[in-house]
Amino acid sequence: MARIRGSALALAVVTLCALLSACGPDFGGLHLRIAAGTNGGVYYKLGQALASEWAAQLGIDKPEVKETHGSPDNLTLLKEGKADIAFSAADVAANANQPAKGQKLVALARIYDDYLHVVVRSDSPITSLSMLRGRKVAIGSPESGVEVIAKKLLKASLGNYNTADTENLGLQDALDALGRGDLEAVFWSGGLPTDAITQLNKTVKLRLLDIADVLPDVLHENEVYRAATIPASTYQFDGGKPVNTLVVSNFLVVSPAMGDDVAEALVKGLFDAQPQLAKSNPAALSIDVRPAIETAPLELHPGALRYYRENKR
Repeated sequence: MARIRGSALALAVVTLCALLSACGPDFGGLHLRIAAGTNGGVYYKLGQALASEWAAQLGIDKPEVKETHGSPDNLTLLKEGKADIAFSAADVAANANQPAKGQKLVALARIYDDYLHVVVRSDSPITSLSMLRGRKVAIGSPESGVEVIAKKLLKASLGNYNTADTENLGLQDALDALGRGDLEAVFWSGGLPTDAITQLNKTVKLRLLDIADVLPDVLHENEVYRAATIPASTYQFDGGKPVNTLVVSNFLVVSPAMGDDVAEALVKGLFDAQPQLAKSNPAALSIDVRPAIETAPLELHPGALRYYRENKR
């Protein structure tokens, strides 16, 4: 009789655990801060959506989403302990993870790819990067991932260029200035489409520059970049054509001090939330388990790696 009662009790406990998920890790006291990007950018939109989904999935307070200048700013906050999760472009993460830069960083996932945009007005005479010499251009917020790429492209195209011709502006401020005619080009690295560009095109007709002429040199010197095409249908520019550009992957980056159970739960939540994330921005449509493990030169967090090993597809 005692054995039967013990078996019944054990079955009841197992059933209760299955129903309430009470036997797994308890994240009730977990408070997370996400270093995202500029308001209107893809990082920020996905950060807001992820915060809501993780809160619901893990039963925690909604994580704080920090508006920042971009990838370098995000990783600085992460290293300083002012953020727990950071969006970052692969090139910036690779630079920040060098031994001379201090604390090692690890990745939860590769999430989607950023496409380099060089935006001009459709009535502009500019047709190539080489024509930007002596013209006012916006190269992104100070210490942003956009600035990193913009400077490499300007150097590849122009060699020495006058930094007085460049302005450090966030995306919305830069597009506003372009719309007023105060700038002649805007550099931006983001997912497809970037809403702020779509919105400006409704009132000021725009187009993108093709950078095929400088791609070989840039790709040769920077292994984290790849060549790609922005389809003409992305922004519906008048008379738009597909343009050649470069692509850099984006990672979710954390400290190796994050607990394995937390990291695993966040990765699981990322993929469970993919349909909802795609509603916030189409860039999330490319979030997939198979390419998510491709985070070189950053290593995967052990908790993330555990998830991928248990969920091979």
